[in-house]
Formats: sequence, structure tokens, C-alpha cells
Amino acid sequence: MNSPYALRVRDLAHRPGEMREHTLDIEVPDAMGVGLIGVRQGAELHIDVKLEGLHEGVLVSGHASADATGECSRCLIDISEPIEVDFAELFAYDASEDFDFFVRDDHVDTEQVVRDAVVLSLPFQPVCRPDCPGLDPVTGERLADLGEQPARQVLDPRWAALSAIELDDSAAGSNDGDTTAPKTTEGEERAETE
Repeated sequence: MNSPYALRVRDLAHRPGEMREHTLDIEVPDAMGVGLIGVRQGAELHIDVKLEGLHEGVLVSGHASADATGECSRCLIDISEPIEVDFAELFAYDASEDFDFFVRDDHVDTEQVVRDAVVLSLPFQPVCRPDCPGLDPVTGERLADLGEQPARQVLDPRWAALSAIELDDSAAGSNDGDTTAPKTTEGEERAETE
């Protein structure tokens, strides 16, 4: 097998109870993850693998670590964060069994198992820091670079036409020059007499 993820298991095949451990340092041949962040092609991937012989096949378990790179989903700067994942999968001897992975030519190819574990551990919306304020909605500048700024009052465009209306305060409070006390209603008069 040509895959850098492939491990030879001839000495474990059909020997339940046998165990081997391997360490792999792989230069990632194909990028893992297609969103805002992923383990890029050529990145270093470290894998510690334990192979255990069972009656049905070879149990492959281990730990993988790498650095994922991408961009912050809020402010769009470049970020990098470590990825640490554990994985375990049974590689069956018999292809007629109901398993997803199989021992082929005395080898197990762990690429798909490791890839699935790494991709599922990637954050859906990565951020440069948990409290990243993002970008200014008007100027597009990174808010963390601007420091403390007074909050801008954003006017809803649906109300923009009302800002042109000017009210005369003296006209709103007067009643045709009448400066007498306000008139009372019939209900208020009854309450006062009782």
C-alpha cells in the first residue's frame, strides 16, 4: 500500500490478544476540512496508534494531533489552533461481514478513520478569541483594533423620513391661545362631587 497512513498487520492477523504500537509523523497529502478552518495540505500530523488482534479483525485505536489554520469567522484574521482527537475502529478480516473497514493485503489504512476524526473535531465557526467583537458593520474595520469607541446610533432606514419632520414645541402645548385650566370629563366631575 502506498498510503502514508497504512500499517502492516501481518504479525497480528488471526492472533487475538497480540498488540503493537506505532508512531507516525505524516505530512498531510490532502487537506482535511473545507470550511473556515482545516488541517492544510503539507501540515505535520502526529499519530500514536495501537493495533490489537481480535477474532473478527484488528482494532485500531489512537490519538492524532495537528495544527489547524484558517480565519476567524467574526473578524476574518488568520488563526491557528491545535487539534487533538482520539479514534478507534475495527478493521475486519472478512469483507462479507457488516463492517466499514477491512484488512487488505495484510495492511490497515487508517487515513479515512483519522480524517473523519479530525474533520469532525474542527470548530464550525472558529474565532480568534472567545470574545472577538468582529467587524464594524459600517466601516468594515476590525473592532478589536479600534479600541473603545462610542456606540454609533444606527437609524433604521424605514424611519429615516421622520427625521426630517420638525415639531414646534410651543404649538404642541397650546390650544388656540386658551390658557385656562384643562377641561374635565363628566366622570371626573361626578367623582369630585361625591
